[in-house]
Amino acid sequence: MTDTSEIQFRRALRLGYLTVGYNLLEGLVSVYFGFSDEALTLFGFGIDSFIEVMSGAGIVAMVMRIGRNPETPRSRFERAALRVTGTSFYLLAAGLLATAAFNLATGHKPDAALPGLIIAMISILTMWALAGAKRRVGRALGSAPILADANCTLVCLYMSLVLLAASLLYKLTGFGFADSLGALGLIYFSVREGWEAFAKARGMECACGGHNLPRGENHD
Repeated sequence: MTDTSEIQFRRALRLGYLTVGYNLLEGLVSVYFGFSDEALTLFGFGIDSFIEVMSGAGIVAMVMRIGRNPETPRSRFERAALRVTGTSFYLLAAGLLATAAFNLATGHKPDAALPGLIIAMISILTMWALAGAKRRVGRALGSAPILADANCTLVCLYMSLVLLAASLLYKLTGFGFADSLGALGLIYFSVREGWEAFAKARGMECACGGHNLPRGENHD
């Protein structure tokens, strides 16, 4: 591993730790306020933060394993990380769909707007910075899993925008269904990104007969 690659891997590892730590804290705070204020959208936003923890943990595991075994072909680790990220996207879409359907079916409106506004604004700034940093590292390393993780971070940014708009609209007008309607638009993006992550993992499997893996290891 070259010095430049080693630096980038260290950056990727730090970004992974930051992603896991921030989203774990965001998830705990969002779930707490969402539960105590009966704000289901904020509660669902917290659950989605835990899903982002799954994606970040997959990237951390991949980078750590590659760092310990720099001569080992990366494809096997990246396939595992891509599957974790793809699964996270599908879970994200399912959570969005369930939350939106429940809110629309029951006519439930959030009971508090201020916690959502504060959490959304902090999350927008954090996710924007994280997504940009992950994309730079992913492109420098040519790592599809890190780039897929950056896309997962972008989904969380879009969710933060939905939460911000919904909380602001509810505070100003009392209309509480904008978050459910906006969440429906994010479901398509989440499913598409999940499918692409699994497609990339399958593409790596097809390429394993070549130079990606040593001879005799094309079926791990």
